[in-house]
Amino acid sequence: MVDLSEGGAVSVGHNRDRQGSGSGNNDRITSKKSRTRRGKRGKRRRNKKNNRNKTPPPYLPPEAEEGNIEYKLKLVNPTQYRFEHLATQLKWRLQEGRGEAVYQIGVEDNGLLVGLTEADMKASLNTLKKMAEKVGADITLLREREVDYDSDRNTRKIAEVLVRKVPDDQQFLDLRVAVLGNVDSGKSTLLGVLTQGELDNGRGRARLNLFRHLHEIQTGRTSSISFEILGFNSKGEVVNYSESRTAEEICESSSKMITFIDLAGHHKYLKTTIFGLTSYCPDFAMLVVSANTGIAGTTREHLGLAMALKVPIFIVVSKVDLCSRGTVERTVRQLERVLKQPGCNKVPMVVLNPDDAVSAAQQFTQSTCITPIFTLSSVSGENLDLLKVFLNILPPLSNSKEQEELMQQLTEFQVDEIYSVPDVGTVVGGTLYSGMCREGERLVVGPTDEGRFLRLKVGSIQRNRSACRVLRAGQAATLALGNFDRSLLRKGMVMVSPKMNPTICCQFEAAIVLLFHAKTFRRGSQVTIHVGNVRQTATVECLHGKDELRTGERAVVRFRFIKHPEYLRLGAKLLFREGVTKGIGHVTCLFLFIIAAVIGR
Repeated sequence: MVDLSEGGAVSVGHNRDRQGSGSGNNDRITSKKSRTRRGKRGKRRRNKKNNRNKTPPPYLPPEAEEGNIEYKLKLVNPTQYRFEHLATQLKWRLQEGRGEAVYQIGVEDNGLLVGLTEADMKASLNTLKKMAEKVGADITLLREREVDYDSDRNTRKIAEVLVRKVPDDQQFLDLRVAVLGNVDSGKSTLLGVLTQGELDNGRGRARLNLFRHLHEIQTGRTSSISFEILGFNSKGEVVNYSESRTAEEICESSSKMITFIDLAGHHKYLKTTIFGLTSYCPDFAMLVVSANTGIAGTTREHLGLAMALKVPIFIVVSKVDLCSRGTVERTVRQLERVLKQPGCNKVPMVVLNPDDAVSAAQQFTQSTCITPIFTLSSVSGENLDLLKVFLNILPPLSNSKEQEELMQQLTEFQVDEIYSVPDVGTVVGGTLYSGMCREGERLVVGPTDEGRFLRLKVGSIQRNRSACRVLRAGQAATLALGNFDRSLLRKGMVMVSPKMNPTICCQFEAAIVLLFHAKTFRRGSQVTIHVGNVRQTATVECLHGKDELRTGERAVVRFRFIKHPEYLRLGAKLLFREGVTKGIGHVTCLFLFIIAAVIGR
C-alpha cells in the first residue's frame, strides 16, 4: 500500500511534473507567440516609419485637354503612324499657345513624375526635335529635374521643353508689359539695358535712347508714354538692337515680341500713367522698386492701380549694386509684407536661379495670386538673365479660342495717339479691340463733338515700326489715314465697322467702390473718368439709394460727361480720380445720346 501510495504518490508527482512541464511548454509557446506578435507589430511600425520617411511620388496637375501643355511619358522609336499622330498633336498644342507649347517628358497623363533613364530621355528629346522640325518649330530645353522618390530604382529624370514656331501667317506672338514704379527707380534704364543689349554706366546712359523730349533728357524723368521692343527667336535667344538691327529686322527675326510700355513715375504725370494702363490694355505689369529707397512715392499707388484693373503684376528690385545685401533683403521683406496684406492677398515668390524663373513664369499665369520678385542690377548685370528667362517663357493670357472669338466680331480700333507724318499724312496709333483690319478697309471714326461718325479709308498699317497687311484683335499698331483732316480727330475716339451702327452716350451708370476720399462723395462732385481710351471730366448726377459715399463704400452712380459724348461698352472697367479722390468700378447702363449718324467726307 505504502509502496503503491508512494508509487501512486510518485506517479501523481510524476504526472504533476509532466503537467508542470506541459504548462511550462505552453508558457514557452505562448511567450514565443507573443514575441512573434510583438516582432510583427514592431516590423509593421518600422515599415510605417520607413514609409513615412519615404517621399511620396511627386505629381503635377493632371494634363488638360485644352491649352499648350502636353505630358509625355516617353517618345522612344515611334512607328511612322504614331509619329504622324504625335506631330498633329504638337501642331494642336502650338495652335492653342499661339505659337508656343511646353512638353513635360517623363510625366504620365495624370501628372505622376515617373522619369526616364538617360538613354530613353535622349531618344525622347531626339523624337521631339524631329516632330518640331516637321511642323516648322524649334525646341529649347528649359530644365531637367531628377526624380528619386523610390530608393530601389535608379535615379531618373524629367525634362521640360519649350517648342516655339512662327505662326503660319507670320504674325509673331506679342505681349505688352506696362512698366510702373516711383520716379528714379530705374525703369527707363532697365528697359534701355534690355532692349539695347548694353549695360548702363551708372549715370543713365542706357536710358537716353528711350526719351522723347528734351526736358526728359535734361531731368532724366519720363513724362510721356514710350514703347520699346524686345524679341526672342524660336530657339529662345534674345533679339534686340545690340547687333545694330532696325525694328523691322527685330520683328522679322523674332517668334515672340515683348512690347514694353514705359510709363511716368512722377506723381504730376499720374493721369498719363493711368491712361497708359487703361488705354493700351497691357497683358502684364512690371513694378520697378529701387533697392536703396524701398517702397516710396507712387509705388503703392501704381501697385493699387494695376490690381484695380486686374493686370497681373511682377516686381523688379533694381539698383542692388548700390546697396549691401542686408538692405536688399530688407526691401524684399518690405515688399513681401505689403503683398501679403489683406488688400493684396498675393503670394510673393523670390526668383534666385533659372529653375525659379521657369517655375515663376508658368505659375504666374496659372494663379492670379503669385507675384514673382526679381533682384537685379542694370550696371553690373546681376540676375538680368533671370528676367530674360522669365520673359522668354511667359505665356499669353488668352488662348487661340478666345482670340478667334474676338476676331469674328466687327472691327473696333481705339484711337490713342494722333500724328502728322510728312509724305504720309495723318496717322493714328492704338489697339484693335475686336475684329480684323486690312489695308484699304473703309471704317467710320467718332464720335465728334456733335455725336457723329465720319467715313475714312485705312491706308498702310505698321506694327512695331514694320509693315503689316492684316491687323488682328488684341494687337497694337499705327494706321495711315492719308489726307484725313487731323483736327477732326482726338484721343478717345474709336474707328469701327460701318455695319456696327455705333451708339454713344453722355450719361451712364456704373457700380463703383470709393477707394479714398478726404470727405464725402456726393451729387455734384466732379471727377476725371478713365474708361479704356476715354478720359474726360464727368459730374455725379445721382447716387442710387444713398445721399453720399465715404471711403470703402459701394454704390451705383450716374455720371454725365461735361464736354462731349463718348463711345462706351457695357461692363467696361472704370477708374476715376480727382486730387486724392480715387475709385474703381464697371459700366452697368448706358443712356443713349443719339443713334450716331454717319456722314461722309
